[in-house]
Amino acid sequence: MGSQQQQGQLERTLGFGEAFTIGIGTMIGAGIFIFPGIAAGRAGLAASVSFGLGAVVALMVALSVAELATAIPKSGGTYYFVAEGLGPAVGAVVGLGLWWGLVFASAFYLVGFGLYIDKITAELGLGWAVSSQTIGIVSALLLTLVNILGTEKSGEFQNLIVGSLLTILAIFVGYGLLDAFGVMGRATVPEDFAPHGIWPIFTTASLVFTSYLGFAGIANMAGEIEEPSKNLPRALIGSVALAGALYVVTILISTSAFGSERLAELGETALVEVGRSYLGQVGAVAILVGGLLATVSSANASLMGSSRSVYALSDDGILPGWVSEINESFGTPHAAIVSAGIPIAAIILFGRVEVLAEVASFLHLVLYGLMCVSAWKLRNEAPDWYNPSFRAPGHPVVPLVGGAASFGLILFMNPASQVIGAGVLLAAWGWYEANRRCRTDESIGPEPEGDDDE
Repeated sequence: MGSQQQQGQLERTLGFGEAFTIGIGTMIGAGIFIFPGIAAGRAGLAASVSFGLGAVVALMVALSVAELATAIPKSGGTYYFVAEGLGPAVGAVVGLGLWWGLVFASAFYLVGFGLYIDKITAELGLGWAVSSQTIGIVSALLLTLVNILGTEKSGEFQNLIVGSLLTILAIFVGYGLLDAFGVMGRATVPEDFAPHGIWPIFTTASLVFTSYLGFAGIANMAGEIEEPSKNLPRALIGSVALAGALYVVTILISTSAFGSERLAELGETALVEVGRSYLGQVGAVAILVGGLLATVSSANASLMGSSRSVYALSDDGILPGWVSEINESFGTPHAAIVSAGIPIAAIILFGRVEVLAEVASFLHLVLYGLMCVSAWKLRNEAPDWYNPSFRAPGHPVVPLVGGAASFGLILFMNPASQVIGAGVLLAAWGWYEANRRCRTDESIGPEPEGDDDE
């Protein structure tokens, strides 16, 4: 086997479980460990509706992505979805933007990973001399190595982490529901449903929608997922549905425990204190460990997705050809993985990752909106090669509403993040144009579809 393989020669080693945990492992992060206190302060108990609205919008996008993924089951799929529907230039801009969006997100998660370690050691009264930044950089390099050693290994690692995380959350949610219904002998805190009115429900939904930005990572791994026609729709839709349910239940039981005003005072540590109120220090540490697992699973899934975007862009001539080389020993795109992992470590060292996290959300929302438009366009035009095994229901309403909601949520973002995100997309377009003009054969972008990787 040569060192460079064409698209479709990455082995399909990921089953439904691995695909599902890539999505859920990315989404169960800030949404469940940080947002309950912030969201309750904005909308009260009605913040549960905000999370539900976010889940509905995400589900509309996921339905369109599932249709595209079964029609074009390739690694780096999100790039191909947009390129095939809206042209190679738009696809390239989105693909390059997503590469950096996932790099920014991974850096943010790994800094959070280091902070959670600090909080756990402080909670247990242990001395700790290593900075969270150092922990983040070392973690980025270790995750890069794990991904190079094999897609199956990184998938198994993701399964282990997410399985442990879901176990902690299941215990927390189960105990919280019993507590909310008075089984534990404690009265529920009296609470008006929407103490601040209706409008904050929608503005809070725009804030917490960033919790649902992980499921596209499944589509980016589409070329390595077994039985894509069956597993891709199930993993995409199932991960969004489970994440949405966990978010809604978590805000309900948290508000039941403390009330929205107290949750707002606690802010980002609200869920830790809810856990403490249930089981003392054991409960607090369990939630901190859950946050630790959530950040590392999100970072791993983002690294996997980012490297596959790089791989697809290289395979189509938008990035240098050597980036899409496949390691003969491990069967992974090692250069693409390094091209994602090293920038993550560099950003942790030099970047303001809090700002870059919202830039990542901006770039994801642009991608989501364009994928919905692409799904609508391809369904209407119905080219000969477009034969998805799954078709999103509710066409054309579902893709159009999903796309409009994705673009609309960008308007609620910090202006600085909007400017930086737009700058990344403009730089990506400049790279594409310069690369296209420098190529003598002009064979840049995906070949017209006529075959698939089924």
